[in-house]
Amino acid sequence: MGSSVPLIVEVTSTNWGDNYALKLEAYESMGIQEYWIVDYLGLGGRRFIGNPKQPTFSIYQLIDSEYQIKQFRGEERIESPTFPELNLTAQQVFAKGN
Repeated sequence: MGSSVPLIVEVTSTNWGDNYALKLEAYESMGIQEYWIVDYLGLGGRRFIGNPKQPTFSIYQLIDSEYQIKQFRGEERIESPTFPELNLTAQQVFAKGN
């Protein structure tokens, strides 16, 4: 089922727990290959985005049926297996619309 959906992107809001727990587990079990969580306000729990809390761009990649996470902040260049040519930093993504 998930193999037909290569990527899902979620932007966090006050219901951030759904993104980091419920949806993460669901997408992993469905076999979604890549899952992005764009936490532009640093709302996620410290267990998910670290301490101090700060805007975090998380990419979960399905490897051997389990998500492996890479997180990007500030001027770190985002690395996506689905879009290897992507040339954006986390800060550039967070700054859009401001």
